[in-house]
Order: sequence, then C-alpha cells, then structure tokens
Amino acid sequence: MIDDIPEAIRETTEIPQKSSLPVLIPATLALGGVAIAVGFFLFFFFSYSPPKSSPQASTNTVETKAEASSGIQENSEPEISDSPTAEIIPLVESVENVLGHLPYEQAPTSELTPITADGSIQLRKSAATEFLKMQAAARAEGIILSAISGFRNEETQKYLFFEVKKKRLQNTTTRAEVSAPPGYSEHHTGYAVDIGDGKVPATNLSPKFGNTPAFRWLEKNAARYSFELSFPQDNPQGISYEPWHWRYVGDRHSLETFYKARNLK
Repeated sequence: MIDDIPEAIRETTEIPQKSSLPVLIPATLALGGVAIAVGFFLFFFFSYSPPKSSPQASTNTVETKAEASSGIQENSEPEISDSPTAEIIPLVESVENVLGHLPYEQAPTSELTPITADGSIQLRKSAATEFLKMQAAARAEGIILSAISGFRNEETQKYLFFEVKKKRLQNTTTRAEVSAPPGYSEHHTGYAVDIGDGKVPATNLSPKFGNTPAFRWLEKNAARYSFELSFPQDNPQGISYEPWHWRYVGDRHSLETFYKARNLK
C-alpha cells in the first residue's frame, strides 16, 4: 500500500499525475467552433427567405405563354380574366344598318316557288313548303291564314319606301319605322311573309291583326313550322310592331341570314 511507505520516501517516489489542461483547451475550442458554425447555419436558415415573385408578373408570364401557344396577339380582344368571379364581357360588334334595318341579299328567282293559286306570291322552296303545311293545319281548325306578301325585289321595295313616303308626306325616319329601304327588307330573302286573317281582312297589315284568331293561332303554332315574328313589340331594331310579318328560320341558311351579327350600334 502506498500509505505504508515512509513519507520521505513517498515524496521521492510519488508518481507524478499528468495535467488535463492541455487536452481540454483544444477540445473546448473545437466544440466552440462547431457551436458557432451551427449558430450561423440556424440563423441563416430561419432568417433567409427567397424573394417573392409578383402575382401580376406570374400571371403575365402564364398569359404570355398561353397567347404564344394560341396565336393571340398582345392587344387582342376580348380580354378575359383568370378569376372565376370575374365577369366575362362579350365582344359586341356593330352591324351595318340603315335606320335599324339590316342588309339582305335578294333571293335567286330559281329558288322561289308560289304559295298562292295565282302564283303572285312566292317564297323560297323550304319556306313555301312549311308555310303551306301551316296554312293547311290552321284551316283544319277553322283559321284562314291569308298570304298578303312574300318575296319582293329591290325595285318593288324602292317604290314602297320612296314613292309611298312622298305620297304620305312622311319624313325618312317615320317611313323607316314601317317600311325598309331597298336592299334592307327581309322580303328580299324569300323567307319573309306577311299574313292576314281571311275572316277579318280589315285588319290586314295593321297592328289590329294582333287581336285576331289568326294571330293567336300563329302565336301558339307557328314555331312548329319554323316561323317566328320578325318585329315584336319593343324590338331592338326600333321597327314598329308588325304582328303580320313572319319569317322562316327552319334551315341553316335562313337562320344565318337573320341571326348573324345582329348587334346594332
């Protein structure tokens, strides 16, 4: 045992112990360096955030790519928002018109066929076929649909507009409310027909025709034969109410004739 060795000998034979100080200093420095490095990492990790891109710039980028792929130019109309709540405004095009009347091409005479026994009133073949069916169906119910006017060429329309205007001392605007200028009448197409009540002829070409049994029958049944009222009350063209004036829209050509680009200035 070391305690049994005399003190003098113990002092000379005592095993020296190495100091831990030289080892602790490098270890401490190393740990401190790691701590500092971790601290800088955490600081930059939590404090750094990438620059936010502008929503408008992002939207513009998407729209630019879409335009490039679809061939739409930068200033093309209409402009439509991506937002689901945005109101989509349709593109409105103005249409050539004269005092509310739209231009119509004159039907070729080869495409016309009579709808009266004397052959004086004609319509295009498709319209004529359906009119005669409609007339027969009305007659079976005691209603007489009289054909008053059908196809009219530009010369006839010229007389009805200009010469009648002179005779009645009407100004141009007033005449246009009840008659179309030449080149702008639905009658040029061969699809329009003026109808009267054969039992109440006094109402022919008059707003009073709207009170006749013939008109009430047409209201209920004309659509079955693809006929519709051209100028109802308060129509967007500003033409006077004409309960006698009906048009055929039962095939592609007739439909396009009357419904293509009808937004007026």
